[in-house]
Amino acid sequence: MSRTLIVWAALAALVVALLLMPVFFTGYVVYIANVTLVYIVLALGLHILTGEAGQFALSHAASYGIGIYTAAIVNKSALGIFPLPILAGGLVAGALGLFVGLVALRMRDIYLALATFAFGEAMQWVFLDWSSVTGGANGTQIAPTAIFRYQILNDKQAYPVVLALTAILIVATLALSRSRTGSALRAVRESEVAAMAVGVNVRRIKLTAFVLSGVYAGLAGGIFTLFSTYIGPESLGFQTTIFVLTMIVVGGLGSVLGAICGAVIMSLGSEMLRNALSYQEIIYGVLLMGFMMYASGGVIEPLRRVWRRTGETANV
Repeated sequence: MSRTLIVWAALAALVVALLLMPVFFTGYVVYIANVTLVYIVLALGLHILTGEAGQFALSHAASYGIGIYTAAIVNKSALGIFPLPILAGGLVAGALGLFVGLVALRMRDIYLALATFAFGEAMQWVFLDWSSVTGGANGTQIAPTAIFRYQILNDKQAYPVVLALTAILIVATLALSRSRTGSALRAVRESEVAAMAVGVNVRRIKLTAFVLSGVYAGLAGGIFTLFSTYIGPESLGFQTTIFVLTMIVVGGLGSVLGAICGAVIMSLGSEMLRNALSYQEIIYGVLLMGFMMYASGGVIEPLRRVWRRTGETANV
């Protein structure tokens, strides 16, 4: 059996399993699946910025929160009809991503990390203190999203929509990675000087990475509002940014499949560690350092080796 056939068979089996999940599992399992899909979109956004473009930014959770609050506000208005709240979350987060990108254009490495960290902390202050909009420390209730006259009221009803939107964004990320823009992003990551020498507009590419990363995070926030009824600022802090960063490192930095695998692993791992909240940050930190020092290719690297060996065997 050829490798291509095996891949297509595996994808078909995965699609069938995902589609049938609400039939065979309880609402809680479906909720975890919804959260995992949101994390996949978040990880893809950070993958574009850090994995593809090589820009080390620490403001991803802020963009995610902006997407959630924007979608929640639109949901409560007359415009709260799918997909407008989700698109609004993506657009507002993308606009702020453009602002962060403009500020960060002349910064690199630790200075870029500090500048984006400051932006994330500033947005955390906004989430906590702009009580009339965000509800402050008490958080805010999220109204159900309507698809025409049909309201999404539980996790099982939201799941097909969340799954479809995540699949669309995965395909879009793969298309971006294989496009000329994706090649330009990777050229900037490897060497800005070399990228400029071959005609890449480094400024435009960096801004594109920041905007796309913000859009993905905002869309993830909007998708979150499809199945969640509450959001509080405590879940949008620096720990969430480190959590998403750990996803793309554990999965395999610079790989779309790695970002997806990392999101699934970390999401399920977080659920397993739900009763050990005080130790989660330590565990994430150890994982992040361990993979960066000893397994920079992430969990996807062994799969790549097996794939190459299979190809070599097939050619013999």
